[in-house]
Amino acid sequence: MENIAGKRGRLTWALNIAVLLLVLLWTIPTIGLLISSFRDAEQLQTSGWWTALTPQQETWAARSAVPGAAVLEGNVFGDGTGKVVAFGVSPVAPSEFAPGEVADRPDGGTLTVQADGRYRLEGVSSPEVASGDTAGTAPPRGVRVFVTSTEPPDFTTGNYGTVLNADGMGQSFLNTLTVAIPATVIPILVAAYAAYALAWMSFPGRALLVSLVVGLLVVPLQLSLIPLLQLHNGIGLGRGYIGAWLAHTGFGLPLAIYLLRNYMVGLPREVIESARVDGATDFEIFRKIILPLSLPALAAFGIFQFLWTWNDLLVAKVFLGTSDDQMVMTGRIVELLGSRGNNWELLTAAAFISMIVPLIVFFSLQKYFVRGLLAGSVKGG
Repeated sequence: MENIAGKRGRLTWALNIAVLLLVLLWTIPTIGLLISSFRDAEQLQTSGWWTALTPQQETWAARSAVPGAAVLEGNVFGDGTGKVVAFGVSPVAPSEFAPGEVADRPDGGTLTVQADGRYRLEGVSSPEVASGDTAGTAPPRGVRVFVTSTEPPDFTTGNYGTVLNADGMGQSFLNTLTVAIPATVIPILVAAYAAYALAWMSFPGRALLVSLVVGLLVVPLQLSLIPLLQLHNGIGLGRGYIGAWLAHTGFGLPLAIYLLRNYMVGLPREVIESARVDGATDFEIFRKIILPLSLPALAAFGIFQFLWTWNDLLVAKVFLGTSDDQMVMTGRIVELLGSRGNNWELLTAAAFISMIVPLIVFFSLQKYFVRGLLAGSVKGG
């Protein structure tokens, strides 16, 4: 009686736990990325996103006021706030003294830093000279004070502002649309015709063509980039939008044909046979019957293809130029990171900005997504 339809199995709880774990594995990194996109750059570099709501402890060097008197006073936080945990007079021991203690400086004088950041320098009578200066006396600079402090969580929208206001970002957004829309529509149109032929038209070698399409699914993208670029240069296409569209079309067609063909095979044969009896041609059957019934599968593949082309960097690097009128958003975001990739707080904000359009596409077509994906994966012929 355990296999009666509608009766819940004994391991349903295990399935629910497994699904919950999978959801958490997908959502936790996304939540971390979202939190990181609003964090201050310095705190982001020194601590993980899971500590974003707790006070942050860090060691840094502050500058006092420019020496001009025997006693200097001020606050190491400037106009900000924080709590000093320890301080020092040299980078070798930046946490040697507790707040309120009097520290002897190596060059003479004393330094005292309070817990609220107030400092007092005594016995400083000459300006500090910048090291490495060869043109004479350097401009006066403050004395360095090494501080270990605890600062409150700092959130900002400045990361998003920097990305949105970056030079060329608006043009890169349009360039990405110019690549992604045709690179999604063209494979769908071509694959729909091919899938109909492989599903409902009888001709010699049809089974061989289906096997070839399945085999092309395992061809690595990276393996064909350079030969394909050489082919484009040989026939005069060069590097441009047409080459990028053709590349995305070629790489997306095997999955599109496989998915759509498996879906079309499962459509009611009686409807198609009745249309043929009534005198409908293959093109009329395809346009008036097959396409409307295949909308879930078309939408499912359209989501996959659009997400791939929108987030692509490799194909764009190979088949597009580096000028402002061709650089896509992913390439522009890489430029924002700098030559050493230090500004990765901008990457977190840029990731969510680049997600906006794919999310709109996904949620507008999600009712077709599961239907088309499941139908294309379990039906065959």
